[in-house]
Amino acid sequence: MTSGPLIVQSDKTALLEVDHPQAADARHDLAIFAELERAPEHIHTYRITRLGLWNARAAGHDSDFVLGILDKYAKFAIPGSVRSDITETMSRYGRLVIQRSPDGELELFSKDRAILLEASRHRKIVELLDGPISNEAFRIQPWARGQVKQELLKLGWPAEDFAGYSEGTPHEISMQQGDWKVRDYQNQAVEKFWAGGSGVVVLPCGAGKTIVGAAAMAVAKTNTLILVTNTVSARQWKTELMRRTTLTEDEIGEYSGSLKEIKPVTIATYQILTTKRKSEYAHLALLNANDWGLIVYDEVHLLPAPIFKMTADLQARRRLGLTATLVREDGKEGDVFSLIGPKRFDAPWKEIEAQGYIAPAACFEVRIDLPEEERLNYAIASQEDRYRISATSGSKIPVIKALLAKHPGEPTLIIGQYLDQIHAVSAALKVSEITGETPIDERERLFEAFRTGEITCLVVSKVANFSIDLPEASVAIQISGSYGSRQEEAQRLGRLLRPKADGRSANFYTLIARDTIDQDFAQNRQRFLAEQGYSYEIIDADAL
Repeated sequence: MTSGPLIVQSDKTALLEVDHPQAADARHDLAIFAELERAPEHIHTYRITRLGLWNARAAGHDSDFVLGILDKYAKFAIPGSVRSDITETMSRYGRLVIQRSPDGELELFSKDRAILLEASRHRKIVELLDGPISNEAFRIQPWARGQVKQELLKLGWPAEDFAGYSEGTPHEISMQQGDWKVRDYQNQAVEKFWAGGSGVVVLPCGAGKTIVGAAAMAVAKTNTLILVTNTVSARQWKTELMRRTTLTEDEIGEYSGSLKEIKPVTIATYQILTTKRKSEYAHLALLNANDWGLIVYDEVHLLPAPIFKMTADLQARRRLGLTATLVREDGKEGDVFSLIGPKRFDAPWKEIEAQGYIAPAACFEVRIDLPEEERLNYAIASQEDRYRISATSGSKIPVIKALLAKHPGEPTLIIGQYLDQIHAVSAALKVSEITGETPIDERERLFEAFRTGEITCLVVSKVANFSIDLPEASVAIQISGSYGSRQEEAQRLGRLLRPKADGRSANFYTLIARDTIDQDFAQNRQRFLAEQGYSYEIIDADAL
């Protein structure tokens, strides 16, 4: 018996003793291939999944590496069934290969004929193939490269794609050098992405994912399509590209609800691509408009489901996904893996914090008692209404005021889910608000006023969750959210992680109605950040 912090069980769960001196190192290493499922105070539960193991395999780790980590931290011997399952699961990655035949056609290839026949006779794959070429290969329909990868992943035989990519129309792009330089981990991310051809780079909010995108473009030197979450994000990308690269304003187009420009580098919103007219995707032609050699998916964890179908048709283009977390609340992590590409690079949040590139942050859960009348309303409400009642309680407003008094003058974001709650808080505090109803120009004006210090507090809806650069924000007060969304929790903390000019830490407060579904959802929301090494201190609202 050893003294490690980890107990690995035969159901492929791993229990981590949080207070153990090796716990932080173990958490860091487990994140490479396991997902945190539960994170109460003392014992965290991880699950070792097939997709996690295949992502690790695609990133260059083998089963000896994974088993070595488990052996290093295990309190008891790893069950034999788990050892063999990890070895067998990781060996399945890449046994089938998508490649080009000598005459340039797509083929599904394997040296293991039994695996090839199993895959080729599967009812959903057979219609994507066009007959055998040899004992080791089947021809793939020219349009079916993405769908084949999707179906093979579901079948349990994830394919490696060596079929190559269209170079696109050449376009000169170089990085500008000045009083800054591309950081080591950003260079590593680009190198790992380029070596793999396509895939996802996972970096904390504030760690410079845009720079990774720009550096990848400088390697590709080709027409590039960048897909982003909203128009504000599109304009931030354009500003950053003009600042960091040799691209000029004339070379960068915006394709959104406001503008329809197609230029060598075009930045489009997910929303415009998913807009339908007469049941047809009206702007789908954009994807083939300019012979793109590279497509960048910003916030790939938010990629709308309809775009996965479009992405399946773009397999001949290099694809770079950028995200702070691969967690998807719709469970489509497998589609990201097969259609955008596997995880190529992942830098833990605390590791980047230790290097000084993101700000340290303290997380607090502030628990509030519902007033008697609200408690009675909650008790008799339907399950659908209970979260709104508990999350939007008016008793949160005095707590917000107390927190603002605790951090006077600090740039503070108050973040909520419900418009009526946002309006009420904005009115009570006499603070400007930004929601989806706020015109783009007004949003940009308020964000800029916040950046310059003209205003120090904003009440914002989920429109500020993603891709909004507010570097000096150091306090966030989360008053309600999208139920138990782990990705949203990560993004909201991420609004605070840009390093501060004076080196101060960030403070992230979540206001929770005690003994309600609000508290249950909060525990689920916190899982991803717990995996990254953040812990929540619980505070009673009366103690503020």
